Amino acid sequence: MTLTRDSRETVHARLQYDSEFAIALLDEAVYLFLNGEPETARLILRDLVNATVGFEHLATATSKPSKSLHRMLSAKGNPTMDNLTTIFNVLRQELHVDIRVQTVPCI
Repeated sequence: MTLTRDSRETVHARLQYDSEFAIALLDEAVYLFLNGEPETARLILRDLVNATVGFEHLATATSKPSKSLHRMLSAKGNPTMDNLTTIFNVLRQELHVDIRVQTVPCI
């Protein structure tokens, strides 16, 4: 019998010891949002929040109920731009990074 592990558990475990992985996930979430894949971006953000700041801390930092934040960051969630900005800022501060966006010409 093959033993398997839930991918979320694997991601959560790696985020606990690999800050570069956390930064890469935040970068990927930003990239996906800006390039038309908000569902996947929200799920990445959800995993990142779970493994770093936690939804209770995020609720305090955003003045939003944690259940609302869970819904916002679900595949079918519909967060406002203000809420997304706040979530990104909390994660940015937690990970001690800045977010820079660069546009490049399409080929």
